[in-house]
Amino acid sequence: MKDKSNLYQLDGRVPIAQAVPFGLQHVLAMFVSNITPIIILANVVGIDSALSAALIQNCMIIAGIGTMIQLFPIWRIGSRLPIVMGISFTFLSLAIFIGTSQGMGVLIGAVIVGGIVEGVLGLLAKYWIRIISPVVAATVVTAIGFSLLPIGANSFAGGQGAADFGSAHNWIVGTFTLLVCLGFQVFAKGFLRSLSVLIGLIAGYILAVCMGMVDFSGLQGVGFVSLPKIMPFKPEFEVGAILSIIAIYLVSATETIGDTSALCSGAIHRLPTDKELGASISCDGFVSSVAGLFGCTPITSFSQNVGLAAMSGVVNRFAIATGACIMILGGIFPAVGGMLTTIPQAVLGGCTIMMFGSIMYAGFGMLAKCGFSDRNMVIVALSLSVGLGFTQASEMFNIFPQIVRTVFAENCVAVVFILAVVLNLVLPKDKK
Repeated sequence: MKDKSNLYQLDGRVPIAQAVPFGLQHVLAMFVSNITPIIILANVVGIDSALSAALIQNCMIIAGIGTMIQLFPIWRIGSRLPIVMGISFTFLSLAIFIGTSQGMGVLIGAVIVGGIVEGVLGLLAKYWIRIISPVVAATVVTAIGFSLLPIGANSFAGGQGAADFGSAHNWIVGTFTLLVCLGFQVFAKGFLRSLSVLIGLIAGYILAVCMGMVDFSGLQGVGFVSLPKIMPFKPEFEVGAILSIIAIYLVSATETIGDTSALCSGAIHRLPTDKELGASISCDGFVSSVAGLFGCTPITSFSQNVGLAAMSGVVNRFAIATGACIMILGGIFPAVGGMLTTIPQAVLGGCTIMMFGSIMYAGFGMLAKCGFSDRNMVIVALSLSVGLGFTQASEMFNIFPQIVRTVFAENCVAVVFILAVVLNLVLPKDKK
């Protein structure tokens, strides 16, 4: 019997039967968030249901491929860290704008070119990554934690826009799921403690089934095997769309830097190396270009999985890789993905609300290591107050051009990152 402590090591040897539950836990934590952007985009743009289903399959396959490359790099692409990848929400509003006004071909062409640009930036990270000082990284990680809290809360209440949002049964299921997760996190030991999220999700799902909240109708008529659809849209290349998408790619790179820093700080208990940061970004970019070939919007690191790694302490690459394999299988076998889509939002909210808080906690820990000098206080306080405050009143950005509103109006992480970098560069270094 191999030592279970290997689960808490990047390269420890773990039996497949032990690894699969932890891989599945990561898949369940991000599954709905991974497919939701493409569902929203397809509905708004007017893509037919058959092609929409194929794009959802492709999202799962791309998420699995991206995660595998992060875990097991190809050349300098991939960080060799337990980073889980998925389709990014950051691009959604701009993708809808381009897709509806200029067509999906123009959007996919911009995604492909922009991904290459971000990938190259990652390969050249050693020339610019030094501007991301520890206090900047810590501030961005804290902002990511704050930005995720409304997502967890909305899921807890049933999912934003749901007809039963905030209903009693969502409260009951969400609270029950959270309490089960919390109970196993606090009172269980070893293997069971690390699986607290999966156990809570299963318990919450069973309760939701008993309460009649799970809809299995979508599983009817689902085929057994369906191969991915390559190049569902013919790429077209339009300069304006490409430049707009590249601007969002820079925001995505910012989030990847924050997620990588949070993962290393919260789960591996060290700072990331410049090489790891650059490799994470290059994977983000180049795999996003591949996502474009599959008709998907760009891919990025998933913060909820960073929170899960910090909570469980499980960073074993092989264990996380089993999750990547489950995602790929879910794309090839539609019944697998269909079954995962039946998980109610309230169950996911109960599981994720504490995970998102753990990202903030990791940010606080990084800030503490940076010290509480006046200079750091100004950087952190001003960046967070402007970034979190201004984006809560997003209408104040209406005087700016569309590209500025798209990048900054509702993306607090981008505002926090830009302001923290600028303050770190201009404030006197010897300020005590």
